[in-house]
Amino acid sequence: MNKPDQPVLELRGLSKQYAGGVEAVRDVSLTLHAGKLLALTGTSGCGKTSLLKLINRLEEPSGGSVIYEGLDVRQSDAFRLRRQIGWVMQGDGLFPHFTVRQNIGVVPRLLEWDAATIELRVRELMQLVQLDVDAFAERYPHELSGGQRQRVGFARALAGKPDLVLMDEAFSALDPLTRDDLQRDFKRLQTELGFSAVLVTHDMAEALILADEIAVMRAGQIVQSGTPAELMANPADDYVSGLLDTPRRQMRAIAELGG
Repeated sequence: MNKPDQPVLELRGLSKQYAGGVEAVRDVSLTLHAGKLLALTGTSGCGKTSLLKLINRLEEPSGGSVIYEGLDVRQSDAFRLRRQIGWVMQGDGLFPHFTVRQNIGVVPRLLEWDAATIELRVRELMQLVQLDVDAFAERYPHELSGGQRQRVGFARALAGKPDLVLMDEAFSALDPLTRDDLQRDFKRLQTELGFSAVLVTHDMAEALILADEIAVMRAGQIVQSGTPAELMANPADDYVSGLLDTPRRQMRAIAELGG
């Protein structure tokens, strides 16, 4: 793992333009340090997911660069890079014909770990995400609840011991109670394992609760970045303030219930 004062990820003037001149990402520069969680938020179509895909080369940039652990990602084989970075997608993205054990062991197998080491890692991660090995290891995704499938998704993302995990709306498909439970468990895992994370979310309350830093996007650009407290205290413009209105109203409503 990187030292806390060292950046795990740097985005330098990153841009992505599609056919027809559509600019999904425009001149984005961000830094993520070891053990921290950065939330990318904003309205639909603002460029959040496009930016996430540029980080692990699911998309190639039109300009600028992505520096991961000190190296430009274009110097690495794209497939090898993706095996070094965890990915948790909306829903769960599990292979339906694989058991829980097989799903979690996908990346270690691609990394050519030996069978005994893979089995130890699978068992370790199932314990960490609070899934009993004997009860769940041989089940298939359709035999699990939504929360259980997402726990397997987190375990799979962490199986190769990545320093960085990318999450695209990882909690959005869950009911509120399961979502809250998994959010707290994810923060516990991050504290225990020390990895860094980038979370794409349209939910500003989720960003405020989970993130160490938030980057608000609009039309492919970063319009404000800072800690949750900084954004709450000094929103840069009406757009950012509007995104903060919902969590503000929720906090006021809860406070009023308490008298």
